[in-house]
Amino acid sequence: MASLTISQVANQVGLRTSAIRYYEQIGLLDATERVGGQRRYDASVFYRLSIVQRAQQAGFTLEEVHELLTGFVPGTPAPERWKQLSARKLEELEAKMSEIQFMQGLLKDMMSNCHCDTLETCGKGIFHQIGGLNDQAVAKCCTPTKELSKPRVVTKAKRGH
Repeated sequence: MASLTISQVANQVGLRTSAIRYYEQIGLLDATERVGGQRRYDASVFYRLSIVQRAQQAGFTLEEVHELLTGFVPGTPAPERWKQLSARKLEELEAKMSEIQFMQGLLKDMMSNCHCDTLETCGKGIFHQIGGLNDQAVAKCCTPTKELSKPRVVTKAKRGH
């Protein structure tokens, strides 16, 4: 029996009522019955919202959460759904970690190696460095202490389910 109001659900799970309405609008929650024009939920809404919240904690976008909930052949077991999407998310996170490490290296090198008088001089040095030009007239500013390799970019894997 659907007896919980949207406010009761929102308070219980720590969401705004507008978020719950939005989740219903985009298909994360099934449309629910209305009594006197008000949405009424049964306790199963908490289970669905728990999945949404856990997936978001793991870094899934709402689009990915929607895929987890509805993007598989009906009857696909939960572990298979989690494994497929988690493998893809882990690959994405690995690429982000590589990008972060690259950025950290650049920032550390800029902090220790930039001795330029102006940003224009700095920009000129970076421009020549990026272009692979060895212009001795350009000060050795902003030159990495070691060769930084750019992070590998991972594109979204094809979805095969």
